[in-house]
Amino acid sequence: MVEQINNLLPNVVNKLPELVESIIQTFYMIGISGGISFIFGSIFGIILVVTRNGNILENKIIFNVFDKVINIFRSIPFIILLAAVIPLTRLIVGTALGTKGALVPLIIGTVPFFSRQIESALSELDNGLIEAAQSMGSSPIEIIFRVYLKESIPNIVRATTITFVSLVGLTAMAGSVGGGGLGDLAIRYGYQRYQTDITFVTIIILLLIVNVIQGLGDVIIKKTTH
Repeated sequence: MVEQINNLLPNVVNKLPELVESIIQTFYMIGISGGISFIFGSIFGIILVVTRNGNILENKIIFNVFDKVINIFRSIPFIILLAAVIPLTRLIVGTALGTKGALVPLIIGTVPFFSRQIESALSELDNGLIEAAQSMGSSPIEIIFRVYLKESIPNIVRATTITFVSLVGLTAMAGSVGGGGLGDLAIRYGYQRYQTDITFVTIIILLLIVNVIQGLGDVIIKKTTH
Protein backbone atom coordinates (compact mmCIF):
# COMPACT_ATOMS: atom_id res chain seq x y z
CA MET A 1 0.00 0.00 0.00
CA VAL A 2 2.77 2.41 0.94
CA GLU A 3 4.68 1.52 -2.22
CA GLN A 4 1.58 2.16 -4.35
CA ILE A 5 1.12 5.60 -2.76
CA ASN A 6 4.79 6.39 -3.42
CA ASN A 7 4.36 5.41 -7.06
CA LEU A 8 1.11 7.33 -7.56
CA LEU A 9 1.96 10.42 -5.54
CA PRO A 10 5.76 10.72 -5.42
CA ASN A 11 5.89 14.50 -5.16
CA VAL A 12 3.18 14.60 -2.51
CA VAL A 13 5.08 12.10 -0.36
CA ASN A 14 8.31 14.09 -0.72
CA LYS A 15 6.61 17.35 0.20
CA LEU A 16 4.25 16.04 2.87
CA PRO A 17 5.44 18.52 5.55
CA GLU A 18 4.79 21.42 3.15
CA LEU A 19 1.36 19.99 2.34
CA VAL A 20 0.44 19.81 6.03
CA GLU A 21 1.72 23.35 6.57
CA SER A 22 -0.32 24.57 3.57
CA ILE A 23 -3.48 22.99 4.98
CA ILE A 24 -2.88 24.72 8.33
CA GLN A 25 -2.29 28.04 6.52
CA THR A 26 -5.53 27.63 4.57
CA PHE A 27 -7.53 26.98 7.75
CA TYR A 28 -5.80 29.96 9.37
CA MET A 29 -6.84 32.26 6.53
CA ILE A 30 -10.39 30.91 6.47
CA GLY A 31 -10.76 31.15 10.25
CA ILE A 32 -9.33 34.63 10.79
CA SER A 33 -10.70 36.36 7.71
CA GLY A 34 -14.01 34.48 7.99
CA GLY A 35 -14.48 35.45 11.63
CA ILE A 36 -13.72 39.13 11.06
CA SER A 37 -15.86 39.19 7.90
CA PHE A 38 -18.74 37.60 9.82
CA ILE A 39 -18.67 40.38 12.41
CA PHE A 40 -18.40 43.33 10.03
CA GLY A 41 -20.60 41.76 7.36
CA SER A 42 -23.35 41.14 9.91
CA ILE A 43 -23.18 44.73 11.16
CA PHE A 44 -23.26 46.21 7.63
CA GLY A 45 -26.02 43.83 6.54
CA ILE A 46 -28.17 44.80 9.52
CA ILE A 47 -27.57 48.50 8.81
CA LEU A 48 -28.66 48.02 5.19
CA VAL A 49 -31.90 46.36 6.29
CA VAL A 50 -32.97 48.59 9.18
CA THR A 51 -32.15 51.89 7.43
CA ARG A 52 -33.95 50.96 4.23
CA ASN A 53 -37.06 52.95 3.25
CA GLY A 54 -39.96 52.03 5.55
CA ASN A 55 -37.91 50.05 8.07
CA ILE A 56 -37.42 50.63 11.81
CA LEU A 57 -34.44 53.01 11.52
CA GLU A 58 -35.13 54.49 8.09
CA ASN A 59 -32.28 56.74 6.99
CA LYS A 60 -31.77 57.35 3.29
CA ILE A 61 -28.30 58.91 3.67
CA ILE A 62 -26.84 56.04 5.71
CA PHE A 63 -28.49 53.42 3.51
CA ASN A 64 -27.24 55.02 0.27
CA VAL A 65 -23.68 55.41 1.59
CA PHE A 66 -23.41 51.77 2.71
CA ASP A 67 -25.23 50.51 -0.38
CA LYS A 68 -22.93 52.34 -2.80
CA VAL A 69 -19.68 51.49 -0.96
CA ILE A 70 -20.59 47.80 -0.79
CA ASN A 71 -21.49 47.78 -4.48
CA ILE A 72 -18.15 49.38 -5.38
CA PHE A 73 -16.07 46.82 -3.48
CA ARG A 74 -18.19 43.92 -4.70
CA SER A 75 -17.56 44.95 -8.31
CA ILE A 76 -13.76 44.73 -8.00
CA PRO A 77 -12.41 41.32 -9.12
CA PHE A 78 -10.55 39.71 -6.22
CA ILE A 79 -7.32 39.18 -8.14
CA ILE A 80 -7.18 42.95 -8.83
CA LEU A 81 -8.14 43.73 -5.23
CA LEU A 82 -5.14 41.69 -4.05
CA ALA A 83 -2.79 44.06 -5.85
CA ALA A 84 -4.74 47.24 -5.17
CA VAL A 85 -4.67 46.94 -1.37
CA ILE A 86 -0.97 46.06 -1.05
CA PRO A 87 -0.07 49.46 0.51
CA LEU A 88 -2.94 49.13 3.01
CA THR A 89 -1.95 45.54 3.77
CA ARG A 90 1.64 46.56 4.50
CA LEU A 91 0.38 49.39 6.71
CA ILE A 92 -1.87 47.10 8.77
CA VAL A 93 0.09 43.83 9.06
CA GLY A 94 3.58 44.91 7.94
CA THR A 95 3.77 42.63 4.89
CA ALA A 96 1.87 41.88 1.70
CA LEU A 97 3.18 38.31 1.44
CA GLY A 98 2.28 35.05 3.15
CA THR A 99 -0.87 34.23 5.09
CA LYS A 100 -0.72 37.47 7.11
CA GLY A 101 -0.51 39.48 3.91
CA ALA A 102 -3.53 37.65 2.49
CA LEU A 103 -5.81 38.43 5.43
CA VAL A 104 -6.50 42.10 4.59
CA PRO A 105 -7.61 41.54 0.95
CA LEU A 106 -9.57 38.44 1.99
CA ILE A 107 -11.50 40.48 4.56
CA ILE A 108 -12.05 43.41 2.19
CA GLY A 109 -13.21 41.01 -0.52
CA THR A 110 -15.50 38.98 1.75
CA VAL A 111 -17.21 41.63 3.89
CA PRO A 112 -19.23 43.21 1.03
CA PHE A 113 -20.33 39.78 -0.21
CA PHE A 114 -21.39 38.64 3.26
CA SER A 115 -23.13 41.97 3.92
CA ARG A 116 -25.37 41.35 0.91
CA GLN A 117 -25.98 37.79 2.06
CA ILE A 118 -27.07 39.00 5.50
CA GLU A 119 -29.21 41.72 3.95
CA SER A 120 -30.96 39.11 1.83
CA ALA A 121 -31.38 36.74 4.80
CA LEU A 122 -32.94 39.37 7.05
CA SER A 123 -35.13 40.77 4.28
CA GLU A 124 -36.95 37.42 4.03
CA LEU A 125 -38.42 37.91 7.51
CA ASP A 126 -42.19 38.37 7.65
CA ASN A 127 -43.02 42.06 8.25
CA GLY A 128 -45.87 40.96 10.48
CA LEU A 129 -43.37 39.86 13.14
CA ILE A 130 -41.72 43.28 13.12
CA GLU A 131 -45.05 45.07 13.30
CA ALA A 132 -46.11 42.85 16.21
CA ALA A 133 -42.89 43.66 18.08
CA GLN A 134 -43.39 47.38 17.46
CA SER A 135 -46.98 47.22 18.73
CA MET A 136 -45.70 45.68 21.98
CA GLY A 137 -43.33 48.62 22.47
CA SER A 138 -40.07 46.91 21.55
CA SER A 139 -37.16 49.26 20.87
CA PRO A 140 -35.21 49.08 17.57
CA ILE A 141 -32.33 47.28 19.33
CA GLU A 142 -34.73 44.71 20.77
CA ILE A 143 -36.33 44.19 17.37
CA ILE A 144 -32.91 43.67 15.76
CA PHE A 145 -31.79 41.03 18.26
CA ARG A 146 -35.10 39.39 19.24
CA VAL A 147 -36.84 39.46 15.88
CA TYR A 148 -34.48 40.02 12.95
CA LEU A 149 -31.53 37.94 14.17
CA LYS A 150 -33.37 35.33 16.26
CA GLU A 151 -36.00 34.54 13.64
CA SER A 152 -33.52 34.55 10.75
CA ILE A 153 -30.98 32.09 12.20
CA PRO A 154 -31.48 29.43 9.46
CA ASN A 155 -31.11 32.06 6.74
CA ILE A 156 -28.06 33.56 8.45
CA VAL A 157 -26.46 30.10 8.72
CA ARG A 158 -27.17 29.52 5.04
CA ALA A 159 -25.58 32.87 4.17
CA THR A 160 -22.56 32.08 6.35
CA THR A 161 -22.13 28.68 4.71
CA ILE A 162 -22.21 30.20 1.22
CA THR A 163 -19.70 32.84 2.27
CA PHE A 164 -17.24 30.40 3.83
CA VAL A 165 -17.43 28.14 0.77
CA SER A 166 -16.64 31.18 -1.37
CA LEU A 167 -13.83 32.10 1.01
CA VAL A 168 -12.15 28.73 0.41
CA GLY A 169 -11.85 29.67 -3.27
CA LEU A 170 -10.54 33.13 -2.41
CA THR A 171 -7.79 31.70 -0.19
CA ALA A 172 -6.68 29.50 -3.08
CA MET A 173 -6.64 32.56 -5.35
CA ALA A 174 -4.63 34.50 -2.77
CA GLY A 175 -2.10 31.67 -2.85
CA SER A 176 -1.51 32.31 -6.53
CA VAL A 177 0.19 35.61 -5.65
CA GLY A 178 2.23 34.37 -2.71
CA GLY A 179 -0.51 34.29 -0.08
CA GLY A 180 0.42 30.84 1.19
CA GLY A 181 -1.93 27.91 1.73
CA LEU A 182 -3.02 25.21 -0.69
CA GLY A 183 -3.34 27.62 -3.61
CA ASP A 184 0.28 28.63 -3.26
CA LEU A 185 1.38 24.98 -3.08
CA ALA A 186 -0.60 24.07 -6.19
CA ILE A 187 0.82 27.00 -8.17
CA ARG A 188 4.46 26.57 -7.10
CA TYR A 189 4.67 22.81 -7.63
CA GLY A 190 1.61 21.67 -9.57
CA TYR A 191 1.61 24.45 -12.17
CA GLN A 192 5.12 25.85 -12.35
CA ARG A 193 6.97 22.53 -11.94
CA TYR A 194 4.38 20.25 -13.59
CA GLN A 195 3.99 18.07 -10.49
CA THR A 196 0.40 17.13 -11.28
CA ASP A 197 -0.03 14.79 -8.32
CA ILE A 198 0.28 17.81 -5.99
CA THR A 199 -2.39 19.65 -7.99
CA PHE A 200 -4.67 16.61 -7.80
CA VAL A 201 -4.28 16.18 -4.04
CA THR A 202 -4.75 19.92 -3.48
CA ILE A 203 -8.05 19.82 -5.39
CA ILE A 204 -9.23 16.82 -3.36
CA ILE A 205 -8.41 18.55 -0.06
CA LEU A 206 -10.19 21.75 -1.13
CA LEU A 207 -13.25 19.71 -2.16
CA LEU A 208 -13.24 18.00 1.25
CA ILE A 209 -13.04 21.34 3.05
CA VAL A 210 -15.94 22.72 1.01
CA ASN A 211 -18.06 19.62 1.64
CA VAL A 212 -17.37 19.69 5.39
CA ILE A 213 -18.38 23.36 5.57
CA GLN A 214 -21.52 22.69 3.51
CA GLY A 215 -22.39 19.62 5.58
CA LEU A 216 -22.03 21.49 8.88
CA GLY A 217 -24.15 24.32 7.53
CA ASP A 218 -26.90 21.92 6.42
CA VAL A 219 -26.97 20.23 9.85
CA ILE A 220 -27.24 23.56 11.70
CA ILE A 221 -29.96 24.78 9.31
CA LYS A 222 -32.05 21.65 9.97
CA LYS A 223 -31.67 22.02 13.72
CA THR A 224 -32.59 25.72 13.76
CA THR A 225 -35.48 25.66 11.28
CA HIS A 226 -38.89 25.84 12.94
